[in-house]
Amino acid sequence: MSRIYKATGINLKSMPLGESDRVLTILTSEFGLIRAVAPGSRKHHSKLGGRSALFVVNELLIAKGRSLDKITQAETLESYPGLSQNLAKLAASQYLAEMVLCCALSEQPQEELFGLLNTHLGRLEQLPSTTDNKSFIVVAHLAHAVFHILALSGIAPQVQACAVTQELLTPDFTTADWRVGFSIAAGGTVSLPALARLQAEGRLSAPGRLKVSRSLYTAQEVPVAVILGNATNSKGGIPALMAESKGEIIPPLQTVVHQQEKPMLNTQLGAQDLALLQQLAKPQLPSMQDNSSHLLFCDPSWLSVERILRHYTQYQFGRQIRSAALMDTFFA
Repeated sequence: MSRIYKATGINLKSMPLGESDRVLTILTSEFGLIRAVAPGSRKHHSKLGGRSALFVVNELLIAKGRSLDKITQAETLESYPGLSQNLAKLAASQYLAEMVLCCALSEQPQEELFGLLNTHLGRLEQLPSTTDNKSFIVVAHLAHAVFHILALSGIAPQVQACAVTQELLTPDFTTADWRVGFSIAAGGTVSLPALARLQAEGRLSAPGRLKVSRSLYTAQEVPVAVILGNATNSKGGIPALMAESKGEIIPPLQTVVHQQEKPMLNTQLGAQDLALLQQLAKPQLPSMQDNSSHLLFCDPSWLSVERILRHYTQYQFGRQIRSAALMDTFFA
């Protein structure tokens, strides 16, 4: 990269610097995430003032620096002023910005992520503004965007089939108490009958046990307490593992221990919840112009769907999404 370079980017984060500058975190199509100073952008008549606002897309001319690059020129290509005029839309857009900051790479092209974020921000802005918390259209489109970002990152939850057996799942609206499980650790939806069947057949390890596999011996399950107990009794500081059932000594240098726990169900979903989750894999949600869509976007189950995806996302990224608290406040 030369000392001066061009990039097309969208502002995701802004922090004050000194008396009049800002440090912007920008998602660029060409170079991924970059941090650059917008000099004088906090001054009243600064040319970079409006161009350094959140969710503004600029054509940038940037000078390389030792610690931080500096924006020398910016031309606005797109902005989303409607996002800041509605609390739900603003919270949703900040939610997506946090996600992108977690999954975007630096010094690598991020064309698909850049395009995906702009597409969903545009869709959010075009939604009808409403202060009625009974309309869940913003939540629905937020969940749609979250799912697409997870899919682009390669970590989207399995919603069309059981994550354990890979059997296709179809919502059963004819049975009132029909349920399907959702396991974050397993990676998505789980068929409850299939899970019970595998447990009955002994094909899932019991919780709290480890599977010990060895290159020269048959794999067997060893209780955790036995491993911990023998670790301090080994000679020469090398732990020797003794199987509780047979008292057999397992050569320590040929032992690989894998956690083999039963998939933990985080929640159970009804037919409507699963149907909404499966909608998210589509390129677009139904249009508001359709008469049937009005009932779809008034369904409070969207709140459950969003929270499931939120917990899944936070698990995958290992951090909380702070902007989600604004969504909770709006729909409290």
